[in-house]
Amino acid sequence: MPLHAFQTLAYEPAFLSLGAEYWDEVQAASFPEHWLRFRNDDLLPLMGLNPASVTDSDFIAAFGQFQGRKPLLAMRYHGYQFGEYNPRLGDGRGFLYGQFRGVDGCLYDLGTKGSGTTPYSRGGDGRLTLKGGVREVLASELLHRLGVPTFRSLSLIETGESLWRGDEPSPTRSSVLVRLGRSHIRFGTFERLHYLKRPDLIRQLLDHVIDYYYPHLGEISDPKERYGQFYRELVAATADLAATWLAAGFCHGVLNTDNMAITGESFDYGPYRFLERYDLGFTAAYFDYYGRYAYGNQPAICVWNLEKLQAPLSFVMPLEAMQAALQSFGDRCRHTYLKQMLRRLGWQTLPVERGSLLVEQTQEFLSRSTISYPQFFVSLRQEFSAQWVVDAAHIFRESPTLSSADQTLLGPWKATYVQLLQEATPEERNAIPATLAAANPLVILTQPRIETIWQAIDTENDWALFNATLAAMKA
Repeated sequence: MPLHAFQTLAYEPAFLSLGAEYWDEVQAASFPEHWLRFRNDDLLPLMGLNPASVTDSDFIAAFGQFQGRKPLLAMRYHGYQFGEYNPRLGDGRGFLYGQFRGVDGCLYDLGTKGSGTTPYSRGGDGRLTLKGGVREVLASELLHRLGVPTFRSLSLIETGESLWRGDEPSPTRSSVLVRLGRSHIRFGTFERLHYLKRPDLIRQLLDHVIDYYYPHLGEISDPKERYGQFYRELVAATADLAATWLAAGFCHGVLNTDNMAITGESFDYGPYRFLERYDLGFTAAYFDYYGRYAYGNQPAICVWNLEKLQAPLSFVMPLEAMQAALQSFGDRCRHTYLKQMLRRLGWQTLPVERGSLLVEQTQEFLSRSTISYPQFFVSLRQEFSAQWVVDAAHIFRESPTLSSADQTLLGPWKATYVQLLQEATPEERNAIPATLAAANPLVILTQPRIETIWQAIDTENDWALFNATLAAMKA
């Protein structure tokens, strides 16, 4: 049997080399059918593969039939779920498929979701609904487009199985998703070792994380200082992540510690939602009854999760140093948020001190207006004009998306925007349209749009709107 394209990768046994205290070898499920519904050709060059030479059959052989790839590893971890510690977690419907070096020299994971049962399935079927796969592809690709550090979706294969779910009256379709990111090691991977009272394994895992994902810290000879610097950088990366979620108008929905990666990447999308209205209290998950993971609460939850991570890490580094490092989270998050928001407003190089008023006025306007959060930025991209520098009356003049009431509410914002335009250099003003286009995709992925995309797939097996939505994200 000839090799498929993904067998030509030089896989590295990085996580495997940690030993069997960290994983269980598992077998992939066998599926009756394999229909490739999505392939992400944009990621293949990173893998050293030419998209033109990778066939759909290669994807199916690798990620539907799992030919020629062993061992497949279910990762062990625990986690705090809605504030309560759960020691019965671990990869329950997926596994670490393999690790490889990208052409950029970084180590990357390929991980599956929906590929069968593992020792951590807890009585479940280890499957992923096709709708869940579709939703994750859409979320990960739009977040990437919006500048959020995120795992990407590499492929989605429908399997021909029917699944029963308790919240649905009829069977639904099954799928296997493969995602690509830096690391599936979670905060909960460390928390499990703390639960087991294994400081030796915590140190081993931390050294592994630094060697592979923070290699520049290897220059620090003192272990405590090296570990402390890792935690400081993780705090900064997590603060940046929370800030980019807020700027993107994204609510993850379940920010449990087992859904937080040690590389500061966003992953494992379940009941996520993108904002329709700007509302700090908006929640994505219907079961988040008390708003623990509300949109505006995401930075505070990230701080809480980082605090919980201090318990296992305190076995190998001073707790006081971590507590001091965590104090920097708020300022870092705010600074990154302002930078991201100013970019969405067209300002690539404007100092945050000069642009903070504009961001505050944007928040105030969006919290009171009738225009949706994503539509405001789409309209700004589409309607920006060089004439705006002349007079605030030109801003959004005869806009098809802003009502007369919205125009009145936007008055203070317009005045500030014109002032910034007039103070900017010609080069800065000329760069605004390109910045707006780069920061603001034309796709508005609200819940009704996702349901429309899914209905076409579910009832007609029509993937046209799904594919068109993904293509439009690149515009």
